[in-house]
Amino acid sequence: MSIDNIIAKAVSQAVKELYGIDTDPAQIVPQSTKKEFEGNLTIVVFPWVKAARKSPEAVGKEIGDWLVDNEPAVARFNVIKGFLNLVIEPTFWNSILEHINSEENYGITPVTENSPLVMVEYSSPNTNKPLHLGHVRNILLGWSLSQILAACGNKVVKTNIVNDRGIHICKSMLAWQRWGNGITPEKAGKKGDHLIGDFYVLFDKNYKAEVSKLVAEGMPEEEAKNAAPLMQEAREMLRKWENHDPEVRALWEMMNQWVYAGFDETYERMGVGFDKIYYESNTYLEGKDKVLEGLEKGVMYRKEDNSVWADLTPDGLDHKLLLRSDGTSVYMTQDIGTAKLRYQDYPIDKMIYVVGNEQNYHFQVLSILLDRLGFKWGKDLVHFSYGMVELPNGKMKSREGTVVDADDLIDDMVRTAREVSAELGKLDGVSEEEAARICEMVGLGALKYFLLKVDPRKNITFDPKESIDFNGNTGPFIQYTYARIRSVLRKAEAEGLELVPYAGVTPNEKEITLIQTLADFPQVVAEAGRTYSPALIANYTYDLVKQYNQFYHDCSILREEDPAVRSLRLVICRNVARVIETAMNLLGIQVPERM
Repeated sequence: MSIDNIIAKAVSQAVKELYGIDTDPAQIVPQSTKKEFEGNLTIVVFPWVKAARKSPEAVGKEIGDWLVDNEPAVARFNVIKGFLNLVIEPTFWNSILEHINSEENYGITPVTENSPLVMVEYSSPNTNKPLHLGHVRNILLGWSLSQILAACGNKVVKTNIVNDRGIHICKSMLAWQRWGNGITPEKAGKKGDHLIGDFYVLFDKNYKAEVSKLVAEGMPEEEAKNAAPLMQEAREMLRKWENHDPEVRALWEMMNQWVYAGFDETYERMGVGFDKIYYESNTYLEGKDKVLEGLEKGVMYRKEDNSVWADLTPDGLDHKLLLRSDGTSVYMTQDIGTAKLRYQDYPIDKMIYVVGNEQNYHFQVLSILLDRLGFKWGKDLVHFSYGMVELPNGKMKSREGTVVDADDLIDDMVRTAREVSAELGKLDGVSEEEAARICEMVGLGALKYFLLKVDPRKNITFDPKESIDFNGNTGPFIQYTYARIRSVLRKAEAEGLELVPYAGVTPNEKEITLIQTLADFPQVVAEAGRTYSPALIANYTYDLVKQYNQFYHDCSILREEDPAVRSLRLVICRNVARVIETAMNLLGIQVPERM
């Protein structure tokens, strides 16, 4: 039992005996005492003040006295207004450490047969360009959220919806047809997604030239955008695709396969994946069927021009188009179709969409429509809405080729990791093969940690140099500390230092702080799952690492002469390393044994 649970249970008993109040221990949440006050844990006593008919200070003192008399874990206390600050008996922390040390999967709630099934959708790329920095934040958030939810005892299915149809796809196809001269990824020596992205940019360049020419000839700009020959051809290609033209479909399938192969390479390098991938080309017709079914049930209505709409005014919104007058679908229809297929494939209890905050309205509408159409999780679907990621020099635009490709970004991060590591002597005495492996780990760790440590709802500016610093709140700082601890443990083993009982040792302040922080880990994981925030895990790990480095600086470990004290410190080291590894794994970050 954790120290929080022990104190919560004791406080519940105290309140029952002192005031006759029944309180569920689960509702009592001890907090870490603020640094300016003496104590380890703080209990807020205001909930019982009214029933006790006493001042907050009096209630705090009575509960504190009861705990000192009846709970061995409590050494003494002080009361500041309605806050009861408890000092835990120093040697009691040793039993907490032993409990942590004995748990094989500390901080992780096991999945059972009755665990809820949560589906998480992330990535959602278009097949007309490579993955870019914006996708990277999405993918890392989705993967980490999936890991955290699984650690909280949920069954998790990771899914991806690939946007593989539409006018933007036809633009790349038409450009390849016009100017590709039969080029393939193999001939070009390029990943397929990069090659197709080049043709998307090429289309836009030539299309803009056509529009400029028409405007120069006196045509209004909006009219010129529609009348440009390239746009007309792209629309004709889309019509052919929708009519299953064999030649257009064959070109589409060939180019999509090139892109998928490129995506898979990037996903593998990032260390992420999916349990199931859905394709828009398969879901948009399913959505149309579901909307027509809603029309029959009176959930939707048809206008005179034959278009189908949903009236959302009872929910404080507007009217939403679901099928155009020519019967073609919109994005909302496609999402309904994807939901239908997913619900057929899995008994989903909760659906989480990892999509940027510019789509907030879309998912508000989708939730209402899915609920009306009978999906049990529709009303409670979660739009994991996150902010945009930009570079110090501003926003990115795919059409203009100013996007930072994920592959180029990763290459740059690994290259920077090697430069910085070599400069600081971190690679001294390491083979070239191991150096390459460490730099890959550090470069990716820096990228992932920088993007995950910030509250997901906030916009961030990604600075590669700042992210790879070996000091401060960065991935490399945490990775280096982990490697340092592993080095200590290897030396202890090499020197044959055996562990002896340490129950009677009185831990010092820094040791207590570390043990208490380790004891907080399960609650941090649970809170990160409840609030969908990988940032909580990231910043907890940083705090733990800072505390460990202070302990490492101030306390002798291997040279400590008292075997019991040395054993206590080695067990602390072992469990700090375990929690760092587990926490970083929840963020999708590897930690090196040597560095």
